Amino acid sequence: MFLQIENRKVISTLLVVGLLVSMMSCGSSETVEQPKEEHSESNLKEVELNEAQYNASGIQLGDFEMKNLSAVINANGYTKLPPQNQADVSVLLGGIIKKINIIEGQFVKEGQALSIIENLEFTKIQEAYLTSKSNLELLTLEYERQKTLNEGNANSKKILQKAKSEFEVEKARFNSLKKQMNTMHLSSSENATSSMVITAPISGYITDINVKIGTNAEPGQVLFSIVDNSKMHVDLLVYEKDLQKVKVGQTINFILTNQNNTEIKGKVFSIGKAFENETKSVAVHADIINEQQTLIPGMYVNALINVGTQAVKAVPVEAVVKADGREFIFILEESNEDGHEQNHDDAEGHSHEDGHQHEEEAGHDEETEHDKEAEHGKSFHFQRVEVKTGTTQLGFIQVTPLNPIPKNAQIVLKGAYYIQSHLLKSEGGGGHEH
Repeated sequence: MFLQIENRKVISTLLVVGLLVSMMSCGSSETVEQPKEEHSESNLKEVELNEAQYNASGIQLGDFEMKNLSAVINANGYTKLPPQNQADVSVLLGGIIKKINIIEGQFVKEGQALSIIENLEFTKIQEAYLTSKSNLELLTLEYERQKTLNEGNANSKKILQKAKSEFEVEKARFNSLKKQMNTMHLSSSENATSSMVITAPISGYITDINVKIGTNAEPGQVLFSIVDNSKMHVDLLVYEKDLQKVKVGQTINFILTNQNNTEIKGKVFSIGKAFENETKSVAVHADIINEQQTLIPGMYVNALINVGTQAVKAVPVEAVVKADGREFIFILEESNEDGHEQNHDDAEGHSHEDGHQHEEEAGHDEETEHDKEAEHGKSFHFQRVEVKTGTTQLGFIQVTPLNPIPKNAQIVLKGAYYIQSHLLKSEGGGGHEH
């Protein structure tokens, strides 16, 4: 009897242990399945933005660009202006600045009056000019008269030669004074003036004004500086190891180091024949082809000299996002003005299976979604596509899609990080926008 009771206790104990093990295994099964669902959820690659979100995010769409990112030479340099497109304005004869007609940054045309200078010496030059002009007229008449007399043997040859010599000397003096008058822009009228107009030697922009009213301007002193930026070019420093690859006529792509990433194109027109500043680099000169913004001399640039023809698909660097150790781009699916209808149909179909109460809830959700859509407008669907990246140059990166992309697909060139953060936010909230 005692043995039977002990056996029953053992059997009861085994049953209890078995039940506990079964319950623990069920709990373990549930904990394994839950991460599986989360992992599946995190693999979803579609993001939906409403119209307000889309407009506020500053998203820019476009297509792949064919870029020569491999057969190129990297070079740094700066913008430069030829000396014939720069001018320093000075005077041949000093004086006092009486008037200034321009300000820094102003555009002036060749010959335009910049300033007025005053000096009593100007009146002396005009006086000498008018005197010489009068003397030349008299000597011209005398010379013609002596020639006529000499032809009739009425005077000696010596008198004719003297008249001719006096005429030639005065003529040379008159021409010299006339040239001085023209150079200093002095008036040749009978009324002498002590003022002289300083004019612009070239068309361009005023960059420096080194005088003010009352300044005593001296010969050789730079009063104003003018630059004509229409003939700007780029000087690139190419090292000795790459020099043999560079040829006249090759195209270049460059961006301004301290400006935005606007790309500017150019073409090599000359290659230096000596090293620059003992650096073992040679200056390569390139014309600017598609100048799209205001450039000034001395801007630093990063450039690629195209020495080959191998073009690859590329997008701006900011178009590529990283997640889970991989790289992606986003493409725009067709915008949808009724983006929630399919979801509503699914919800209604599901409600038929679950009963009348769920159908009412789905109907309520549908009204809410329609209210939201009426408020936000149409929706925009973006698909995340994995890519393999390659060479990066001048703000562009080579990409190769690992999945087929529809023809003429609109690629997100700017704003990809916003879309990615929206995706992560949706996943973190336990859901995902479609």
